[in-house]
Amino acid sequence: MHILMIAPEQFPLPGSGSVEICILSIAKEIAAHHQVTILCRRHPNQSNTSQIGNIKIVRLPAKGPKRYISAVLRYIKGKTFDIIQVDNRPGYAAKVKKAKPHTPVALFLHSLTFVPHTSTVASQLPKADLIIANSASVKNHLLRRFPRIKGKVRRVYLGVDTDRFKPPHAEARAAMRRKYSVTKKFLVLFTGRLVPRKGVPVLIEAAKKASKTIPNLRLLIVGGGKNAYVRSLKRKAKGKGRIATFVGKIPHQRIHQIYHAADCFVCPSQKHEGFGLVNIEAMSSGLPVIASNIGGIKEIIHHGKNGYLVRNYRSPSGFAKYITKIYTNKAKAKRIAMEGRRTVLQRFRWNNTAQHLLAIYSGQGQ
Repeated sequence: MHILMIAPEQFPLPGSGSVEICILSIAKEIAAHHQVTILCRRHPNQSNTSQIGNIKIVRLPAKGPKRYISAVLRYIKGKTFDIIQVDNRPGYAAKVKKAKPHTPVALFLHSLTFVPHTSTVASQLPKADLIIANSASVKNHLLRRFPRIKGKVRRVYLGVDTDRFKPPHAEARAAMRRKYSVTKKFLVLFTGRLVPRKGVPVLIEAAKKASKTIPNLRLLIVGGGKNAYVRSLKRKAKGKGRIATFVGKIPHQRIHQIYHAADCFVCPSQKHEGFGLVNIEAMSSGLPVIASNIGGIKEIIHHGKNGYLVRNYRSPSGFAKYITKIYTNKAKAKRIAMEGRRTVLQRFRWNNTAQHLLAIYSGQGQ
C-alpha cells in the first residue's frame, strides 16, 4: 500500500511534539513493508523534502491552518494513495475527503482537544471513513458527543521504542545522575509541556510534602512552556532548600537518557489525557510511575501492580503519599517497575500499534 499521513500544521517532523513523535514512529514500522508519504509543516532549518528509508517527508508552507491545508490539497491533487491518514484535525479530514472522494480517509485522534462538542465538528467527523482513537477513553467520549459516528471508531493504542527506552546499565545511570548533580538524591521526574493542564504546581507541592519524609528529595522538571508560566512555577518551587530543578526542553531523540537518572516518574495531569505517552516511556525505562487516575492513563496503569493511580489528583497529598511509598518500600517499587516494563513489552510497542492500524486499514481488524 501507499499510505499518506497528514500531520497537523503545528510542528515539523522530525519533532518533539507527541503527535509528531507518534506519526513518525508508526510510519517507520509501516514503511518496513509499505510506502509512506508524510506531509508536515515547513521549517527553515529543514529541506522541503527528505527521505528516511521508505518514508518520504514533504514539508509544506504553514503560516496558518488555511494556508497549510491549501498546500496539502494542492499536493494531493492528481496523486494516488491507497489510504490517507489525517492526524488530529477533523476539518482537514473533511476537506481531504471532499478532494479525494474515492480514497479511504482515516482521522487519527490523539486527544479530545480538536473535537469539541460543536455543530461544526459534528458535521466534519462523519466525512472520514474511519476514526482512530488512541484509547478507549477517547473513543467513549467521542461516541457520547457524536453518536452518529458509531461504527466508524476504532481504538488503537500508541507505543514506545523499547530498545531506546529501557532500564539503564549502572554506568549509564551513574553518569546521568552526576550530570544533574543528583548522585545522593531521591530523584522524582516530570517530563512534558509546562502548561496548566499538566499539573506541575500540584507536583511541586507534593514534592514539598514528601520532602518532610525524604530529606534528600529532588524534583527534576523537563519541558518547555511560556516564559511567564515557567517563571511562576519557579517561584512556586522556591523555599527553604532547593526542591526543584528546571531543565528546559530536551529533544525527543535524547529524552530517553533523562529517565536513567530518576527514581520515580510522576504524571500529575489535571485534565483528560487521551493516552499519556510519557507514562509508557517511563515504564519502559524501568521506573515506577505515579499518575492521575484520568482518561486513557488508567487503561495503561493498574493501581498497585504496574504503577500507582491518584484518584484525588487535584490534591498534592495523593502524589506525596505514593512518592513516599516508593522511597520507603524499595522492594515493592522494584516489583512495580519490573511489571511496568513487562506491560509495555507485551502491549505498547510501536510495532503493535502499526500492525493493529494496518489490519484496520486492510479491513481485517477491529
